[in-house]
Amino acid sequence: MNFIDSERSKILVVDDHPASRMTAVALLSVEGYDIVEAHSGPAALDCVKQANPDLILLDVMMPGMDGFEVCHRLKQEEQTRLIPIIFITALNDRRSRIRGIECGGDDFLTKPFDHLELSARVKSLVRQKRLNEDLDHAEKVLFSIARTIESRDPNTGNHCDRLVDLSQVFGEYLNLSRPDIRDLMWGGYLHDIGKVGIPDNVLLKKGRLNSSEWEIMKQHVVIGEQICKPLRTMRGVLPIIRHHHERWDGSGYPDGLAGPDIPFIAQVFQVIDIYDALTSERPYKAAFSPEKALEILAEETERGWRNPKLVEHFSSFIRRMHSGENNISIGQGAKSWPRRSGIAVPNLLPEVARLGFTS
Repeated sequence: MNFIDSERSKILVVDDHPASRMTAVALLSVEGYDIVEAHSGPAALDCVKQANPDLILLDVMMPGMDGFEVCHRLKQEEQTRLIPIIFITALNDRRSRIRGIECGGDDFLTKPFDHLELSARVKSLVRQKRLNEDLDHAEKVLFSIARTIESRDPNTGNHCDRLVDLSQVFGEYLNLSRPDIRDLMWGGYLHDIGKVGIPDNVLLKKGRLNSSEWEIMKQHVVIGEQICKPLRTMRGVLPIIRHHHERWDGSGYPDGLAGPDIPFIAQVFQVIDIYDALTSERPYKAAFSPEKALEILAEETERGWRNPKLVEHFSSFIRRMHSGENNISIGQGAKSWPRRSGIAVPNLLPEVARLGFTS
């Protein structure tokens, strides 16, 4: 064991049997870890808040609150969801392992455990936690940049938040998968992140851009893609960032894609983005009514700019939402997601497949 690997790493050992705790503590102390102990589920939750451990060894069979419940609670919290949890148990049955996986457990060790196996698994998961934290931090930096971009232009209001909410409920309406809905929602924040590379004299210019300025502005989609590309978790968002200004007839940018060659997720996001822009007040226009915004989308579809079937579905969705049919509403969805919003969802999967989308 390289002590550099365990420097300042803290392990929480949770077990209601003192002898079992002492065994784990003795083995891990030799490896150079700082050890914190808890004798029950509630005590473990308190220790996590105070000690912020890098890994938890968690006994399953404890009176009152068992290890499964402790794990479930920790994995539901933003501040503790990345802490790896190894279940320490005398149970070796399939049902218990499945339950442990379902509540978010990362690994299992059966009592009595082997010293070398314990050491290897702890070391691996502590390193994985650090990698996950780095990734999580990188994602948060990207979202912070996106927020900064939005704040540079005070005219857009809460455009990103509205896109996130509407993306969730329309994605559910289309019966898209959870990863696709997540990508739509992330796209709400990140679609224009490339504007960080556009000079203020172009980005904030009042009035129409000239041809050279317009060419500079169009580069924001390429810049945004390059910013997010290194993160694997952003892979599903990249088509939105790069292609949300393509047009159905091929007259859009940056690649002039046409028809089903435009990624479907980007088509869905584009319709949402346009609708929000039309129904929001800007210095150069008043906010259009939902019906007027749908009329403009229909006109753009007749010009060949939008996917006719998708716009038809979106128009139906907006009209049902504003009529109160099936309790379709937006505004709080993104805050509660992944809990579904209770929309009565029509079966559009065959239609979505015909539109050229595959999850």
